[in-house]
Amino acid sequence: MELTHEQRLRYNRHLILDGMGPEGQQRLLRSKVLLIGAGGLGSPAALYLAAAGVGTIGIVDGDSVSLANLQRQVLHTTADIGQPKVDSASRHIAALNPDVQVRTYQCFLAEDNAAELIADYDFAIDGSDNFATKYLVNDACVMAGKACSIGGISRFSGQLTTVVPGGACYRCLFPEPPAAKDVETCAQVGVLGSIAGILGTLQATECIKYLTGMGDLLSDTLLTFDALTMRWQRIEAGRSDGCALCGKHPTITELKEYAFKPCSKKR
Repeated sequence: MELTHEQRLRYNRHLILDGMGPEGQQRLLRSKVLLIGAGGLGSPAALYLAAAGVGTIGIVDGDSVSLANLQRQVLHTTADIGQPKVDSASRHIAALNPDVQVRTYQCFLAEDNAAELIADYDFAIDGSDNFATKYLVNDACVMAGKACSIGGISRFSGQLTTVVPGGACYRCLFPEPPAAKDVETCAQVGVLGSIAGILGTLQATECIKYLTGMGDLLSDTLLTFDALTMRWQRIEAGRSDGCALCGKHPTITELKEYAFKPCSKKR
């Protein structure tokens, strides 16, 4: 498709960028990305994907905006309190870039809807606040042959990885979620709001790189960040032959959601 005059102005900094150009921008405009969660990580991811011109953004979230969200969930404003997050997100994305089609799903990702929701998208971004959903996103994407970014934040730190078909999945890095007693939730220990911005923006960057074919992805890699020391660490971890999902002898062959969702019970 040919870019319009307005699009050439809007995306000018992409069009003159080595490795992107008009072809890369057109790929973005044709792409579909699913955001699981319109909260701390999903907010910056949604804004940067919309600004970049990703043609279709799907948003899955069954929550409503609360005052306590606004310290880190920059997609929403005080005027949105009490409104469904998917509605607030849709309005702000549309105001930022009318090129973007927003699809909203006012529900939580679950074992009975994950496969159907993910099927129509090129890339998924996990912005959830609980391990059950992270593993569900991973499992559904691996089974569907889709790529995804899985991130997490707590206190002053964050981590993320990118899962691509044929590469290490989240279970290769973390075979099972931690026990409930070992999990510190953001509601219990807090989180520096800007950490969500850093990690969510990185997730959007990984997504854009994947869709356009630019650079090296964080596949087979766990990236961690500590804001107090400003230290980044890359942990290389290849695909595990013993992985229960993508290994040589998989034992996970259907989607099953873990019952443990700590943050979902305490917002």
